[in-house]
Amino acid sequence: MTKGSPLPMLASAFAIIAVAAALAAIPRAAAAQSPAASQSAADASRSEPKRGHVDVAGAAIHYQLHGDLGSGKRPLLVLHGSFMSGDAMMPLIAPFTASRPVIAIDARGQGRSGGVESELSYERMADDAAAVLAELGVKKADVLGYSMGGTLAIALAVRHPDKTGKQVILSGTSRLDGWYPEVLTVIGKLTPETFAGSPIESEYKRLSPNPKKFGAMIEKVKALDAKPFGWSDEDVLRIPGKTMVIVGDADGVTLDHAIALFKLRGGGDVGAATQGFLTAPPRARLAILPATSHIGIMSEAAAIAAMAIPFLDDKAPPPPAF
Repeated sequence: MTKGSPLPMLASAFAIIAVAAALAAIPRAAAAQSPAASQSAADASRSEPKRGHVDVAGAAIHYQLHGDLGSGKRPLLVLHGSFMSGDAMMPLIAPFTASRPVIAIDARGQGRSGGVESELSYERMADDAAAVLAELGVKKADVLGYSMGGTLAIALAVRHPDKTGKQVILSGTSRLDGWYPEVLTVIGKLTPETFAGSPIESEYKRLSPNPKKFGAMIEKVKALDAKPFGWSDEDVLRIPGKTMVIVGDADGVTLDHAIALFKLRGGGDVGAATQGFLTAPPRARLAILPATSHIGIMSEAAAIAAMAIPFLDDKAPPPPAF
């Protein structure tokens, strides 16, 4: 096998994605969290969410609801990554359920949602999410999205700004070229056979209303990132809510793109930089997690919650104790 052959890269990609699928198969995976976060995860695991479907453009889109939408607190909408489901996001859902209602959606054709024969686009999935919020009577939700879900969070904010509050973008991009091209090459080489016997395949067959359509799901998700997508800088600038961008320093998302997205959303305030401290909650926040890969970020639920909850609550950073 020659050096630089795509086959080792493909094997590595499969191994990484299989780990992500294992999280889906074991949604209570919270071993790396703090005791308080682990307890929250355990409580959330014991409390069965309300589940339902909303018919949108020929597909029954599945949602799960944790908590009470009548609490008066703005809900958090959680959007999963490629080949995943709302269940797979449980490690990230659990730390937030103590402070607000949480809604998780299975994207069209994935998890428990129908529509596997539909052509996938971020615009279509954004409209699906907006329809679920409308059906649940949610006028506005904050949004946390991972990978594909991070891009979907941006699409939702662009297409439905009235329904979108703050956004937490985990390893997501506003354009296809925000990914390393080598990552997109590997994704393009995946086939349904790559996943034979994997947790991704078994989870799809366990959850899906169309368990025999696993191959179709893989090809539809692959096609999503096989053609250019994205929103202009002007579109991203017009998003009304505040944004937090979180990536790993070994992510599939380029650091240049993460920083550019942070700046577009209002980051890089020279005034704050020159005064040396923040006196008000900033419009944008950026976190680059050390020694963290694209899938590794899913093991950082406690750290993400510790940063994202003050952001969602619009708390100003605490002043130094001189």
